[in-house]
Amino acid sequence: MTRFGRTMDVLFWEEPLDSDSDVASVDLREGTPGVTVAIPRLPRDLTGDARTQALRTLLDGVLAGAQEPLFRWYYTPMMLPFSAHLVAACTVYDCMDELANFRFAPPELIPLERELLAAADLVFTGGYSLYEAKREQHPSVHPFPSSVDVAHFATARTDAAAADTAGLPRPCLGFYGVIDERMDLPLIAAIADARPDWSLAMVGPVVKIDPADLPQRPNIHYLGPRTYAELPACAAGWDVALMPFAINAATRFISPTKTPEYLAAGLPVVSTPITDVIRHYGTVAGVLIADGTEAFIAACEQALRLRGEGDGWRAEADALLSAQSWDQVAARMLAHIRQVAQPERPHLTAVRKDHYDYLVVGAGFAGAVMAERLASDGDKRVLVIDRRPHIAGNAFDRPDEAGILIHQYGPHIFHTNSAEIFDYLSRFTQWRPYEHRVLADVDGQLLPIPINRTTLNRLYGLELTTEEEAAAFLAARAEPVPMVRTSEDVVVSAVGQDLYRTFFRGYTRKQWGIDPADLDRSVTARVPTRTNADDRYFGDRFQYMPRDGYTAMFAAMLDHPNIDVRTGTDFAQVQDTVDYDRLVFTGPIDEFFDYRFGKLPYRSLQFVHETLPQEWLQPVAVVNYPDEAVPHTRITEYKHLTGQQSTHTSVTYEYPQAEGDPYYPIPRADNQALYKRYEALANARPDVLFVGRLATYRYYNMDQVVGQALATYRRHKAELLERPPTTPAIAVE
Repeated sequence: MTRFGRTMDVLFWEEPLDSDSDVASVDLREGTPGVTVAIPRLPRDLTGDARTQALRTLLDGVLAGAQEPLFRWYYTPMMLPFSAHLVAACTVYDCMDELANFRFAPPELIPLERELLAAADLVFTGGYSLYEAKREQHPSVHPFPSSVDVAHFATARTDAAAADTAGLPRPCLGFYGVIDERMDLPLIAAIADARPDWSLAMVGPVVKIDPADLPQRPNIHYLGPRTYAELPACAAGWDVALMPFAINAATRFISPTKTPEYLAAGLPVVSTPITDVIRHYGTVAGVLIADGTEAFIAACEQALRLRGEGDGWRAEADALLSAQSWDQVAARMLAHIRQVAQPERPHLTAVRKDHYDYLVVGAGFAGAVMAERLASDGDKRVLVIDRRPHIAGNAFDRPDEAGILIHQYGPHIFHTNSAEIFDYLSRFTQWRPYEHRVLADVDGQLLPIPINRTTLNRLYGLELTTEEEAAAFLAARAEPVPMVRTSEDVVVSAVGQDLYRTFFRGYTRKQWGIDPADLDRSVTARVPTRTNADDRYFGDRFQYMPRDGYTAMFAAMLDHPNIDVRTGTDFAQVQDTVDYDRLVFTGPIDEFFDYRFGKLPYRSLQFVHETLPQEWLQPVAVVNYPDEAVPHTRITEYKHLTGQQSTHTSVTYEYPQAEGDPYYPIPRADNQALYKRYEALANARPDVLFVGRLATYRYYNMDQVVGQALATYRRHKAELLERPPTTPAIAVE
């Protein structure tokens, strides 16, 4: 409401308070600029219709002389009886929860909600679970998961803790919010009993439950309610934030605002398995979800260890929060309202579905290139969505706390031999020349990789001076393989077992979780072996980095009047609210077909970002660690890539893993056979273009993805651009 108050007058009508006066009255105060808070006071003995009429009279008096148009906004159907008579240009039901599931819900709530749903032009839900429950009850339901005022809660990272929290023994695990039937009280008691050395700080009013029923332990501290302004100071004294919700009817549809608020405060979060927490934060390193007492306590212990290891885990959460803004939420809500409140069409009672020529799923290279070409070359209206809270896909970069531009999902080095691809991307960025160099840590010695003459000389103490000498040395070690089928065959046939074991076997086992003897030859065939002293990792004609970063390049690519972008949006979430003529899908092809034949295997990665109080860590951007005893595969130092100057340096450790976001299709014959079954389904869908790594189950370099997208656009241009648009339906009275 404070956002709406910047451009319009907002009257926020509170629930009435009982008064000893015989006369009904209303107290008005300014909440924030543009927002007036109204608190009605009614005679204590006033009931039933008389109470409703008194509220109606007070409301009409406050609104007398108000400028039109009037928008009605309901958080609860219980406010409808005394306000239903108001003539409004738009009526919104902002459904924050399934109120009928709450304890002591009044019996008239359900029929009043039916009446409100019939009167409402728009229904906004406080989360996606609630959206799924309500979307069949109204023609225009829109999910708006809770956002966060990051700057407000981030003060907890630096400001002093509230006095009553600062005095508690550490570690301190805290919760703020209403303490009611949604709270798992036995869980809180069990945590306190299992870990008497932990302080549990419970901040908030006790509502609808008897305070005598609260578990009492020496290490459980009930600190009472706090204002919104005081919440960061509470969190500043905690080590871990808790969401110990019971799993019951009252919590079935909740989407707790606390999750992003706690993360913004710099706290790891431990939650019981709330559906919308799992949906939106289940893969975030700083959010641990546990079912059952023992698992919850173990998750708290893990969160404390995470907090003790420093702030590296915060980077992922901060990147997620960077795209969550109440300003964005308010702007999107207001756009829906304005669609309804059209004075030239007073009969319109349902929102026209947004109509686009193309819906592009995925804002990485494949999706952005397709969207740009369709919009600028094809003059088509395009909606781009991405389930992540940002554009640029895996190439997303951002400044960290030291101001150094880091790559959130590991290093992305642009290189290509294609002038067409380079010239195309040059429309959206200026470049910084950069030739990538990689060293491998072998027993503490840093050696150039790919293997070159310098590598051989330093590893074996040689003095090879010509390409012919280096070639002869490698030929003497090479072991002929009758037929090169696997990644092991590629390397052994070229350089022999010793160099294979030194540089390739351990690294490949870590990276892929599979022995090179079981991997397709394409994996190691990508890495050349040189007999000269060229220590560049790539030999391509064009080797550059976007001067201002990849995210800035993507923003320029998508900055077109025909393109709308919605991040933090899943494909399933827009299908009921968006009309489109054709789909461009860049996500996992098996997911698109609901895993009909099973999941396609991928290798994933965990990235640990650190900022170090020193100017440099390593002599080149990337150092590989082929030793299997070292858990990470490589360390990236970003100032080498960006050319930035700083007294600090920022690095990323990469840990391959089986679960997580899909990064690398695993190149094996059985996996390719499974993909072919999905490809056959895709070929039977001429209305969908499958583009990119995930949609075609291939490991492409960035330039190859751009080239594939450009080729796809050209190949289908005539057919795509000649399709006549469809006419969206409009619901009227």
